[in-house]
Amino acid sequence: MRTKAARQVRPFTLLAVLAVVAVGCGNEKAGNHDPEVRSSGSDAGSGTRARAVADAWDGSRAAELWRTGYYPMADAVQLPEGGFHSAADKRAYETQHFVLSGALPATPHDTGQVTWPSGKSVVLPLLSAQKAYTSLGGNSGDGPHLAVTGARLGEMTLVTSRGPATVPAWLFTLEGYDTPLRRVAISPSRLPRPPITPVGRGPSGELWQIGRLAEMSGDGRSVKVKASHGACDDGPVVDVLETEGSVVLSASIVGEKDGPCTSQAILETVTVKLARKLGNRVLLDAFTGRPVPYGPPYGKSPSWS
Repeated sequence: MRTKAARQVRPFTLLAVLAVVAVGCGNEKAGNHDPEVRSSGSDAGSGTRARAVADAWDGSRAAELWRTGYYPMADAVQLPEGGFHSAADKRAYETQHFVLSGALPATPHDTGQVTWPSGKSVVLPLLSAQKAYTSLGGNSGDGPHLAVTGARLGEMTLVTSRGPATVPAWLFTLEGYDTPLRRVAISPSRLPRPPITPVGRGPSGELWQIGRLAEMSGDGRSVKVKASHGACDDGPVVDVLETEGSVVLSASIVGEKDGPCTSQAILETVTVKLARKLGNRVLLDAFTGRPVPYGPPYGKSPSWS
């Protein structure tokens, strides 16, 4: 199955896009929309690579470790109920302007447990309240800020590579708010060594790197990913190869045109529909041969250790 994002006409240079794919940065297209979805046969080259990735992962030790570990596929922070009270508070959060106006508690124990509805669990080192607070930013510069008056250890529920899980979390009390801001109190499991190497830096033929996983649907029948393209083209497309053990995504662009282009690359959100629920299958990027990480296209993904 191939999924295509809506067209946005802007020129680009190949070298610019190569750089963006290699380091994971680019221009996010303004506004969100539901991309057009269409089906077609996979490109022969990308199909061959996708099959090689699936064959390498299915039944591998890496897949076994992935399915037994903790890899979050949602934000590590959950906002107070109802969100922020004002645009200033929202801005303070986005710019990481926090001030600590109360004492943070000591860590009560060294480890915390992640639990899934099936009853399976994994025990991982617990982050201190101070480290969790620091991860929020702690930038007390000029401008609006959020005041943290205290914290206690609790829990939160978020989506992981194995479905929703209950995880330890630090519940930070914010001045002026009745409900806490929650931050996951553990780090992800160590990423297993992939059983196949990447194809190399930059696009390989028509194959491109998936930017990031943006969202999983509640029913597990679709995922949203970030895909790169320029505008001397008709936009990004994502082919899907589904097996019993994995779902391999192959990103490419269509409608490339010759001629001068400006130095920019565009990231679009592409919705990929699956034939059946993702379940405990590994979501893989054909280009890298690795699981598709969750998170923004810039910086370290919270689903990687």
